[in-house]
Amino acid sequence: MKAAVVPRLGAPLQIQDRPVPEPGSGEVLVRMEASGLCHTDIHAARGDWPVQPSPPFVPGHEGVGIVTALGPGVTSRSLGDRVAIAWLGSACGHCRSCVAGWETLCESQTNSGYGRDGAFAECATVAADFAVRVPDGVTSLDAAPLTCAGVTTYKAVKVAGVAPADSVAVFGIGGLGHLAVQYARIAGAFVTAVDITEEKLVMARELGADHTVDASTADPVQAIQARGGVDVAIALAASPTSFDQAYRSLRRGGRLVCVALPAGGNLSLPIFDMVLSGKHVLGSIVGTRNDLADVFALHAAGRTRVISVERKLDEVNDAMAEVLASTVPARVVFGF
Repeated sequence: MKAAVVPRLGAPLQIQDRPVPEPGSGEVLVRMEASGLCHTDIHAARGDWPVQPSPPFVPGHEGVGIVTALGPGVTSRSLGDRVAIAWLGSACGHCRSCVAGWETLCESQTNSGYGRDGAFAECATVAADFAVRVPDGVTSLDAAPLTCAGVTTYKAVKVAGVAPADSVAVFGIGGLGHLAVQYARIAGAFVTAVDITEEKLVMARELGADHTVDASTADPVQAIQARGGVDVAIALAASPTSFDQAYRSLRRGGRLVCVALPAGGNLSLPIFDMVLSGKHVLGSIVGTRNDLADVFALHAAGRTRVISVERKLDEVNDAMAEVLASTVPARVVFGF
């Protein structure tokens, strides 16, 4: 099978011919139909984060495809099922976090495309219980970005407790941000989209943003505070400066939700302001399997739109360069 492989951290990916993997106990083999490119895949390939993957490995955690083989003991999935391979490759199921419904915080979890080979390949294996079914009303090209960009921003909106008539600022309108705008709207919020690219701000307005701010020409803090600040700011741009702007855009009692993971980034908080203004700073990781099922259900019902461009796996390095240059409207999806 063809796979895009990280031969060593920081090196360009190589297209290699690899044997089709065999599903182990409790696993299924998935023949890929589509796989989204997340900024995390670029961080993984570069070794940007403190915990680094071990090369050689196959990135990818937005995979969607058909189950073609069952490993020993699998009863929860069947041949022919269309499933998603998400960031959460598995969790223990019995720790405090898992039992409390926070399986994404499990300390024994495995992550697709990071701790185990992922979906940048024609075939991949995944734990059957963590292969979420994709409903018929969702195309594979749409389901791929929803598997990470969708469920991550859906969860961020939930973690923030966004309520009807809340004001929400989304910092970074790309693969994640264009979906965050929509989930905040579904929750009933008034949404301000912040980015440095006019084309992405136009897209945000088309998707329902009430206000937009071009941070390349205006101070987003001043622009947002001029309208009274926001109840929630969702930080999706991999820039420490953007995180700081998001915090300073809050009104009293506001919530900053940190989602993006800038390499080596730190957030400095004014404790006096945070305490006296009753502000909250929250971290939000990807959603659970139930959250992903909700995301698919919303899309199948026509409540969300996915903006993406299709590329071939052979173009993986060029596609990563496009993402880093912000020339992609939202998401890149590799079609198989």
